[in-house]
Amino acid sequence: MTTLSVVIPAYNEEDGIAEIAHRVLAVRDALREVGVDDLELLVVDDGSKDKTVEIAGSIQGVTLIQHPKNKGYGGALKTGFSQAKGELIGFLDADGTYPPEYFPKLCVEALNGSEIVVGSRMAGADSQMPITRRVGNFFFANLLSVLGRQRITDSASGMRVFKREVLQKIYPLPDGLNLTPVMSTRALHEQIKMTEIPIPYSERLGRSKLSVVHDGRLFLESMIWTALTYNPVRILGLIGMVGVIIAAVVLAGLVIARLGNTTTLDAWGVTAVFTALITSVGGISIFALGVTFNYLVSIFHKRPIRQGLFRKPVFKTPLNHQFGWIGILGILFGIVLGVGSLSLAITQDWPIQRVWLYLLGSAMSTLVGMQLVIYWVLLRVLEELSQREILAQRDLQGYA
Repeated sequence: MTTLSVVIPAYNEEDGIAEIAHRVLAVRDALREVGVDDLELLVVDDGSKDKTVEIAGSIQGVTLIQHPKNKGYGGALKTGFSQAKGELIGFLDADGTYPPEYFPKLCVEALNGSEIVVGSRMAGADSQMPITRRVGNFFFANLLSVLGRQRITDSASGMRVFKREVLQKIYPLPDGLNLTPVMSTRALHEQIKMTEIPIPYSERLGRSKLSVVHDGRLFLESMIWTALTYNPVRILGLIGMVGVIIAAVVLAGLVIARLGNTTTLDAWGVTAVFTALITSVGGISIFALGVTFNYLVSIFHKRPIRQGLFRKPVFKTPLNHQFGWIGILGILFGIVLGVGSLSLAITQDWPIQRVWLYLLGSAMSTLVGMQLVIYWVLLRVLEELSQREILAQRDLQGYA
């Protein structure tokens, strides 16, 4: 027997709670047709100061749960999750924006193997979402698609159905409105099967509690920090790569200019060279920091590293294993370039206008090389630590 428990968080929703509750209860027969035998409806009042409690409590079939004080959207949902009895748990808002008539479709996907099924407002054709929120949701969905390497159209949808056991993988979740984007971010990084179903989205009943600026910033911070706790190199590595690419473009520009017999640099050229110095050193540092954090995450979670910069390894041997010899070559090249440039300045009377660029290149190569060697040593130690328990268990089993 399969039961769907629907949780509705409500805070001052006297205008819409009755309508949405009756609409949820009305899908009971449709749920039976798709294999869901029973429906449980929990309304979690989050310290409302209007008539929400009285209205919800008077509806037959509603289980009313009350918070003496406001805990937030996520806090209300988690209270409902903890008291839900169903094998499947769903939720939606109390303001009438989400269509409970689509719960049967979401349940079909859950019964067919999906662990989390999201009602996507962005994929649905009939949407009355304000333009500012549509733009924000488009941005967050694409950000999550980049971070999680899976196409997502709606990262913050407030209508979902998921299997109860998923909670063990995605907890903890925040108490605020950012519960949904954090749930999506955790689900992707926990490799939970998540499916989206297009749904229509209606204009809400009553005043919206979402602040575009405040909650948008909260969503962004939550998604980035959550992703960093799973796969730091995905974010830091991409930032580092951008820095290295900028430096490479500047270097290519210098080579092309030199082949064109340009021997002097104007103010923009000098600025580009110093920009390349900063972005190359900074980019390597940030990239290596991301790789380092991935090992720390692996040690913290006590499991092998299963995330990375790309979906599949680019090199047969991990790039961080090459940091040592690449760094040594960078140091040697920097020393040779610096000593050679200084020797020419002394013996051949090269003017400083001709030597400074080579000396700057020497410094950049030496600094980058030193960084790579330092991170190579650090990563070798972290790799040893991350593998120690696995190797110990293998040895013990081998000698048992």
